[in-house]
Amino acid sequence: MPPIDPCDVHSVTLHGHDRAYLKTGSGPAVLLVHGIGSRHETWLPIVQELAKNHTVIAPDLLGHGRSAKPRADYSIGGYANGLRDLLTYLGIDRVSVVGHSLGGGIAMQFAYQFPQRTERIVLIGTGGLGPEVNPIIPLCTLPGAGLALSALAVAPVRRIGVPLLHGLHRTRLPLTADLAQLAIVYDDMGAVDARQAFSHVIRAIIDWRGQIVTMKDRAYLTEFIPTMVLWGEEDTVIPVSHAQIAREVLCHAKVDVLPGAGHFPQAEVPDAVAQALIEFFDSTDPAQFNPQVWDRALKRANSPIYDTLPDQDEVIV
Repeated sequence: MPPIDPCDVHSVTLHGHDRAYLKTGSGPAVLLVHGIGSRHETWLPIVQELAKNHTVIAPDLLGHGRSAKPRADYSIGGYANGLRDLLTYLGIDRVSVVGHSLGGGIAMQFAYQFPQRTERIVLIGTGGLGPEVNPIIPLCTLPGAGLALSALAVAPVRRIGVPLLHGLHRTRLPLTADLAQLAIVYDDMGAVDARQAFSHVIRAIIDWRGQIVTMKDRAYLTEFIPTMVLWGEEDTVIPVSHAQIAREVLCHAKVDVLPGAGHFPQAEVPDAVAQALIEFFDSTDPAQFNPQVWDRALKRANSPIYDTLPDQDEVIV
């Protein structure tokens, strides 16, 4: 795959903080939202293929990659607002939003807050479908976790730890599918501001019992938006069993489990992910937001007189 031109990576100051983003290609817009501790580079294996017929925007979320890492709002809603502001700056009104892991939760929140700007939703190994998560992750929220992370992130330890994780990944033993990508996340923790931002983000979405945030209570609203869910069969971060939950709460969605992939299928089986995305974009019409239908659906789902409300004749696709 030809490398992305460094000139395609830009930076803009929004609300006083620098936000880095990759923008390339032309055509209908696709917004790629990475997961916690990651950055826009996680999407590079599929960007070239998508950019043949789409405008691809892949930001570094606040607190990640080349973007600023201030003491700031790292909530799911805050991230959705930030993406809206970036798109507004770029003059892009509507997007198909693709979110991985934490980015999946952000994608769903973006669609909930800004349905008029959402054409499609794709969730890859997404958070928000249940509390279950790799048991190491909740440990990062406990008292003293910051000091432990600082000790593990010093350069001499990382010089041993990063190659070790890559080596274990190459063994293909059980529970090693995601170690190569997690090694990248771990290596980024060498910077103090990156560790602090990571701690802020993780405490906004995780506690000692697992994931806090959920999309299940508002998932019914996505019936008006074409939705696809992809999951790696060997995911060691968020269990593949959550793909079945997606089938139940997003009953209109296309749900596929990708064999041979872990939590980062866009990096592990990029051809399969790119093909799935392109086929989904080509086979679905972008959602057309109708505020009356949206409001009526919300009232119907939350009303004690649900059965007495009139039937919906309008359809949004």
